[in-house]
Amino acid sequence: MSSEIFAKVQRVLEILHTETITDATSLESFRIKYLGSKNEIKALFGEIKNVENDRKKEFGQLLNDLKQAAEEKFELFKEQLESTSGSQSATDLDLTAPVEMFSSGSRHPVSLILNKIINIFGRIGFTVAEEREIEDDWHNFTAMNTPEDHPARDMQDTFYLKDSTTELLRTHTSSVQARIMTTQKPPIRIIAPGRVYRNETISSRSHCQFHQVEGLYIDKNVSFADMKQTLLYFAREMYGPQAEIRLRPSFFPFTEPSAEMDVYWGLNNEDDYRITKGTGWLEILGCGMVDPNVLINCGIDPEVYSGFAFGMGIERQAMLQYKITDIRQLFENDARFLRQFSGVI
Repeated sequence: MSSEIFAKVQRVLEILHTETITDATSLESFRIKYLGSKNEIKALFGEIKNVENDRKKEFGQLLNDLKQAAEEKFELFKEQLESTSGSQSATDLDLTAPVEMFSSGSRHPVSLILNKIINIFGRIGFTVAEEREIEDDWHNFTAMNTPEDHPARDMQDTFYLKDSTTELLRTHTSSVQARIMTTQKPPIRIIAPGRVYRNETISSRSHCQFHQVEGLYIDKNVSFADMKQTLLYFAREMYGPQAEIRLRPSFFPFTEPSAEMDVYWGLNNEDDYRITKGTGWLEILGCGMVDPNVLINCGIDPEVYSGFAFGMGIERQAMLQYKITDIRQLFENDARFLRQFSGVI
């Protein structure tokens, strides 16, 4: 019985040595036959139970030699075919054929404006602070001195998580300011960029998600004049060295006094008249001195420290800079639209 099994292994070995491999198809057939999951060699290993005990070691060695021979032949012919294929492809190259141009990617207009704003404030010592987008009611509203009956807390204006009245998608990045003020001691000088969400009807001028950058400076003896000079610096870096600003009284729950900052856009063409409503002035951001109640809520003594805060929408800045008339284009990922910004850094 053992002699027949040994002879069977020997025949497989002889056939293996005579196998010819000329292309990728025959190489794959060889692999399946001798090295695949159901190869002939594996079946021979099952015959070891029929071999006498004193010859099992000899039989096992013979099978290992057979398997090794199959692996070596496969690797040898695989390398030969790869080298032959490589040399053929090199000689087949048409060096006179026209080059296929690959278009480079581009930054999104929101990212372009956001990076520009971060760099502007970074040059005067503001650092970037980022936090969670799913926020709780206290950091988003209460800490920011927003009254319990304020319309912004209503579900018609804010996205609350399912079955929750305290967990929500943040409506502004002011919640980042609250978290920084409760965890860090003054002086604090940060900008907080990020995505925010509001329950608004999507149109050419509004969206249910957009990006904001808010700034916060807390230290001793910070004045309204410090805020004005900081924002004037920003305006001239953003819109040119001749930019003019004006501050109009306004109201925000978290700042007192509060103001809206306008930049003089000019009245040079029909578009300028349209976007400035004929005044030449364009609203850019909201700002104000941090309300003492906000400082108290966050554990900062308003008798010792004061500060200012400001905030602006990034999409609005991008639409102004690149003359985009529909905010929805910034969220549609239309390659034809985004391709216009390739090459812009």
